[in-house]
Amino acid sequence: MARQRRSQASSGADGKGNKDKGANSSSSNGSNPPKPIKSTGGILSYWKHFIGFSCFAIAVGVGYMGYLETRVNTPYDEKKMVVRSGLDIPERFWGSYRPGVYFGLKTRDPYSLITGLMWYFPKELKPGGDGIRHWCEQGDGLEKYGWLQHDGSSFGVQEIHDGPFVITTSFVKRLGGTHGGDWTARITVDIKPGRKVPEDRKEVSLIWYSVLDDNSNGYIKPSNTGSFLTGVRGETPGLGEFTIKLFNYTGTVEHESYLSTITPGLHLLKETIISSMRLAEIKPSRVRSVVLAGELLPATGATKAQPNFIATQVGSKVPFTLDVVFESGSFGTRQNTLVGDVYSEALTWHQSRFVQRFEDTFHLKTKGYGAKEINFAQAALSNMIGGIGYFYGTSRVQSAYTKEPVPYWRAALYTAVPSRSFFPRGFLWDEGFHGLLISAWDLDIELDIICHWFDLMNVEGWIPREQILGAEALAKVPEEFVTQRNTNANPPTFFLTLDYILHKYKDQLTNGRLITLERLYPRLQAWFSWFNTTQKGLEPGTYRWRGRDPLTNRELNPKTLTSGLDDYPRASHPTENERHVDLRCWIAIASGTLANLATLLGRNSYKYYQTHSYLTDNNLMDALHWSDYAQRYADYGYHTDAVELQRPKLSPRSQTPQNLEMVRVMKKNPEYRLVDSTYGYVSLFPFLLRLLEPDSPKLNKTLTDIRMPTLLWTKYGLRSLSKNSPLYMKRNTEHDPPYWRGQIWININFLAVLALNYYSVTEGPYQEHAKEVYKELRANIINNVMKQYYETGYIWEQYNDRTGKGSGCRPFTGWSALTVLLMSEHY
Repeated sequence: MARQRRSQASSGADGKGNKDKGANSSSSNGSNPPKPIKSTGGILSYWKHFIGFSCFAIAVGVGYMGYLETRVNTPYDEKKMVVRSGLDIPERFWGSYRPGVYFGLKTRDPYSLITGLMWYFPKELKPGGDGIRHWCEQGDGLEKYGWLQHDGSSFGVQEIHDGPFVITTSFVKRLGGTHGGDWTARITVDIKPGRKVPEDRKEVSLIWYSVLDDNSNGYIKPSNTGSFLTGVRGETPGLGEFTIKLFNYTGTVEHESYLSTITPGLHLLKETIISSMRLAEIKPSRVRSVVLAGELLPATGATKAQPNFIATQVGSKVPFTLDVVFESGSFGTRQNTLVGDVYSEALTWHQSRFVQRFEDTFHLKTKGYGAKEINFAQAALSNMIGGIGYFYGTSRVQSAYTKEPVPYWRAALYTAVPSRSFFPRGFLWDEGFHGLLISAWDLDIELDIICHWFDLMNVEGWIPREQILGAEALAKVPEEFVTQRNTNANPPTFFLTLDYILHKYKDQLTNGRLITLERLYPRLQAWFSWFNTTQKGLEPGTYRWRGRDPLTNRELNPKTLTSGLDDYPRASHPTENERHVDLRCWIAIASGTLANLATLLGRNSYKYYQTHSYLTDNNLMDALHWSDYAQRYADYGYHTDAVELQRPKLSPRSQTPQNLEMVRVMKKNPEYRLVDSTYGYVSLFPFLLRLLEPDSPKLNKTLTDIRMPTLLWTKYGLRSLSKNSPLYMKRNTEHDPPYWRGQIWININFLAVLALNYYSVTEGPYQEHAKEVYKELRANIINNVMKQYYETGYIWEQYNDRTGKGSGCRPFTGWSALTVLLMSEHY
């Protein structure tokens, strides 16, 4: 009991843990002096400060994390690159800015009126609407389609071969008024020369439609004012009042029907047409034909909803010509309507002007090319120019600080596309190559494109590498490729375009063009800084592409999509300690271009010249990437060549489609080393971007090696991977055929020809050697691309290294169209 009481007394509490009221009174009599009160206050004050600081730190931390989360979708700054757009550039307001469809016109307005063509041959129409042409689809199996002439602003002529029929689509614009002026589109259907078609199979149905975006203000209504065929009248803020009228120029209209309805989306126009089709008896012939259903509008109270989609179907016998005439209400007094013979004369004038401008630009006739070669080159250029699209929408992006993908800001993009059928959207690394040809044809169009791309830069200095803007673009992209991640780069090929412009058109960089470059310069600095920090390697002067998957066991060699070379073999096991020679070379060319631009603009260029000098130091580059053993440049990383795909050995009871998929098996453990058993495009980058000194023995070695048929040389161009490389033409997974593992790609071959030309005109011991290889490689590429075009009707994504035949997707008139610059030697 005594121990218990002592314990209670000393603790100043009763047995229940309550404070002993007598403790303080006995102490106050002096037996046990009390502790100063301010001591207790000090502790409380300390805790108050600690708690306050902790709350502040948490608030700051939360705020900072929120700041990091928003950086990925925060624009670079408020000073936009695009200062003139839409009606500010009336000559480029309307255009064929829908590369993903066979034929369509729209404006450079975020919420444009959209027009386009569908067609089908009734005898070929199958259940579900199979046989209706609209989107550019490889599955349609068309023998040929593409622009024959297109100037990027005023007119275009396209030819489409569908079975025994040839469809010619063209348009001509006429400026006037305050809303972009007038235009006329002509669709002619005829039978190919020498082809016989039974009379009952000569029927064709053309469908011309107009549609408003969901966010468009204004209206459209069916109308036949001025024509017996159903057209459209309407009004929008960008266009003011307008009419669209249809006239048959040649041939006879057998029947006509229309659809006025609401479509659920721009990507579902064909489905909307199919769902409205009906069988009807056409008088007086009493033939049953497929017609459109007329007005299909839901009631909203006492009124009907306003249509946003109007289509007119015209049935006729081939041959037949339909003129679609758009007239702006603000045009004023017209001398005549752009239709019939008036249209034919205007089109002929534009074509003649195009031919002269083409010769003045590329001098192919002067260089001795014949009509067949010139027609090919005109088509290649026109498909690049005619493939320029205008997109508006929101990308989906993600950073390390966002748990889920977030929307980018709503933005417009005016850009060329790699392929109308397979890639009808903007790709960052492709566009730098596109710009070389586009700037040769029209420098202002290219500067406009560059401005649009750099308005997509975020505050970090990052530009999403693939642009999927709007419902039409999104409809063509697999879900796995939609989200863009801000750790991932793409080759900064716009520096190639700018380097080309600075050297080729320096005397033309005056007034507005120079002002554009002034606005562009800080964004180029931010882009360069982003590359130079986010893509740097562990060692000084090294760089590494992010985005490789270190955990996959399904890929023979994990892809490096960010490099643009996709499945080109790198180190077999991705780690942070990789270094990629091609990326180092891209940063070198970027720094040199920035230095030259800074000098032109009167800015301090010292640090960029220093960086360029450092990255082009051949001794340092050799120390990091040259293999004395293999005598070639190479990546470095954790690597083994002894890998293969094998099917797992499982008991029948445990087998599933997932666990039976082939997986990678190692026969030998990886080690850190140069990946010098692989020889191909990556090995050539110091040469391709002209970083090798003209007197370097390694230049001579490169010239010798690329000319060897056992390595990269073919009669059709340089193959992407040498025949003796371990992964030459190997599948990367059982589902992924080889892509950059042997096929011939024109963009890299173009860089090779440019490099050969440079070394052939630059004084050095290997000048003549370079000249010989230059002539031979240039001729091989031109001859094969042209031959395949005339044999197949298309320019292709890539070419077979054994036969020269086109492969991949078609038409691919992105960088493969650079063949025009090779023909003209316009570099």
